[in-house]
Amino acid sequence: MSKVDAVYIHIPFCNYICAYCDFCKVFYNREYVNKYLDALNKEIKSIYKGELITSLYIGGGTPSSLSLDELEKLFSIISIFNLSKDCEITIECNPDSLSLDKIKLLKRYNVNRVSLGVETINDKLQDTLDRKTNKNQVVRCVNNLKRFGINNINVDLIYAIESETLEDLEKDLDFILSLDVPHISTYSLIIEDNTKLKIKGIKNIDKSLDRCMYDFICKTLKDNSYIHYEISNFSKEGYYSKHNLKYWNNLEYYGFGVGASGYIDNIRYTNTRSITNYINGKTILDKEILTIKDMICYEVILGLRTNKGIDKKLFVEKYNTRLDELMNYKELVKNGVLVETDNYLKVREDYFYVLDEIVIQLITKL
Repeated sequence: MSKVDAVYIHIPFCNYICAYCDFCKVFYNREYVNKYLDALNKEIKSIYKGELITSLYIGGGTPSSLSLDELEKLFSIISIFNLSKDCEITIECNPDSLSLDKIKLLKRYNVNRVSLGVETINDKLQDTLDRKTNKNQVVRCVNNLKRFGINNINVDLIYAIESETLEDLEKDLDFILSLDVPHISTYSLIIEDNTKLKIKGIKNIDKSLDRCMYDFICKTLKDNSYIHYEISNFSKEGYYSKHNLKYWNNLEYYGFGVGASGYIDNIRYTNTRSITNYINGKTILDKEILTIKDMICYEVILGLRTNKGIDKKLFVEKYNTRLDELMNYKELVKNGVLVETDNYLKVREDYFYVLDEIVIQLITKL
């Protein structure tokens, strides 16, 4: 049996398409949803081997765009998984599509973590992003989740939007802090190809302002007792995302659904982004069989994203060689960019912003 103990499920349907999104998504269509769920059921049954699952993540798209009946069907399909007693079950939702009845349904199916797409509550910036969530909806949604005992809530924030000021960002952060949620994910806006933002000619903000915003977020959240445990993620003690840590610790996981990726038995695979192909059973688009060098690269790239860094002893167990035998990083330690202890090698938090440059410097020497 494989070592996999995590599952990602992709639900591509959305009530509206955000201008920045390049994930695999389509407008909600009732006829397509049922066919899609049937195909999802088929894929899961053909691949899942009964392993004990400790984290299950339903992402999208907007899973909360599904109707109550469709969500019932989805959770019926998911019941095949052998879930551990403390399994973290996360679902992504938009506050505007997460009704009280849907929250009750999530509770009934033991969902214990909800990730809310808030992004910004600034009207002008929402127009840029084509978002449709207002403050009242967010507050009501968070209060209802807490009322039904779903307290493990993440809120997504997008910043560095064209024409956004530090004052705009401060207001967004103040609002999110007022929600009193234990986890906050923050993303600097990236203008991706084939998105409405790119087509409209929206530009990235100045790099120095982007850096100021990142530093401001880090300081503000730290001052409010959030731990900066991963480059883009902040959490209260005990509320780290178990599922995302599987990715960052380079562990194996199933990926089910259109556009989903998975990592099993040293093979990274990606499913088709075509819903038509997926419904017709043409599921996997691409497979990458990893060499030892590939695995080590992933270990370094992903591990350095966290405040813990790379576990040196575990690295030796996995690859039968020491990190310092593979790459010369001592100069970066001497310069205070990396921090090395007996057990870990990590990036100093001040240098998280330039992580990509550090990683390139390290892996080109492999």
